[in-house]
Amino acid sequence: MKSIEEMMKAAQEAAATVQAQMQEAQAKLDAVEVEGVSGGGLVKIRASAKGRIKAIDIDDSLIVPGEKQMLEDLLAAAFNDAREKADHASQEEMGKMTSGLPLPPGFKLPF
Repeated sequence: MKSIEEMMKAAQEAAATVQAQMQEAQAKLDAVEVEGVSGGGLVKIRASAKGRIKAIDIDDSLIVPGEKQMLEDLLAAAFNDAREKADHASQEEMGKMTSGLPLPPGFKLPF
């Protein structure tokens, strides 16, 4: 049987490994890009899988003073679409990392 010191050392090493894997996964997520789209492609927002907005593309046909509210709605829809895709990409990446960990059902690591 292992001593308490050996078990504590093994637990600390495992925690350090998980922490390193988490940092690597977070870095990967910032490199993964998703694109939120609304208005049939007239508004596009590129974001990282961590949710950082990288670019906004608005079709020239939408830049009409009387259509301000519609443009604002389309921007909000594109942001939400990008956020949903970023969440999905993040869950996939983190799922790869945690698939080998013996976590109890329903347990979620803080991302």
